Amino acid sequence: MRFSGGLHVDGKITGNVVAEAGADAVLTVSELGRIEGEVRVPNLVLNGAVVGDVHASERVELAPQAKVTGNLFYHLIEMAMGAEVNGNLVHRADAASQADVESRSEAVDDSPLQLAK
Repeated sequence: MRFSGGLHVDGKITGNVVAEAGADAVLTVSELGRIEGEVRVPNLVLNGAVVGDVHASERVELAPQAKVTGNLFYHLIEMAMGAEVNGNLVHRADAASQADVESRSEAVDDSPLQLAK
């Protein structure tokens, strides 16, 4: 799924979520939301779950019920007590992070994620 501007998720998305290149987009995932796939956005506010790697070129806010099962690549991070990251936290410098997100956003496969049982 590709988007620009803002996207608020209260349900389940199976597949990758990618902000359009050059967009100052914000992805918000509520406590009822779940994404199973890779996330590539400038700004993320998470209080639900992501199963897959997260690439945020600007800012990540992990609220108390947030759960990331995968690696989290970020520039700035705010993490509330209770939030979980089950993977690596990888800091990215601003310019390198933005270039990485923009260059890869064109190559990300938007097909549904295949989960192994």
